[in-house]
Amino acid sequence: MAARLSLVYALACGALACGGGNSPAQDAKQKLAILDKSSQPSKLVEQGKAYSAVGDTTRAEQYFSMALQRGADESVVVPLIVKVCVRDGRYELAIDYAGRYTQKHPSDVRVRYLLGTLYAAVGDRARARQELEYVVGAKPNDPEAHWALAKVLHDEGKDLVLADGQFREYLRLAPTGSHADEARASITTTQENKANP
Repeated sequence: MAARLSLVYALACGALACGGGNSPAQDAKQKLAILDKSSQPSKLVEQGKAYSAVGDTTRAEQYFSMALQRGADESVVVPLIVKVCVRDGRYELAIDYAGRYTQKHPSDVRVRYLLGTLYAAVGDRARARQELEYVVGAKPNDPEAHWALAKVLHDEGKDLVLADGQFREYLRLAPTGSHADEARASITTTQENKANP
């Protein structure tokens, strides 16, 4: 609707233009060309980034969504749109965008990891586990994937032995990583739970 209003405005401005050497029809064509360029996917992505940078996550999401509708590269735009949805606390919408993307691109490990962590954030541990197990299988040397899966398994409380293994793998890959202390403490807790069922 906004694009149509802008088009009408451009045509009206062209019809009312005085002088300048161009006919009203030529002015209208020039204004339509400018309008068309501003609605190109790359321009919409840039506008979305600008709104995101100033904290207007709702408008950023709208521009990113328009860019997707106009054929922007999903592998670039989906992580951006998910990020602004998460910043705004709209986790279900972020899951929707990431989920639709992974249905079309199931081997995109980066977005599958993101989707797994989003499922964990909303408490859907079964889906989180499924996504993160895929990521760990695809990227076995990624300590963050092991950490995320370990946390889901630990919080789920059903398979503490697997959680323990994931914590240990995280520590093997990142012995001084940002989660190392918590991983060590969780292994101790896991061992105590196994000893005292």
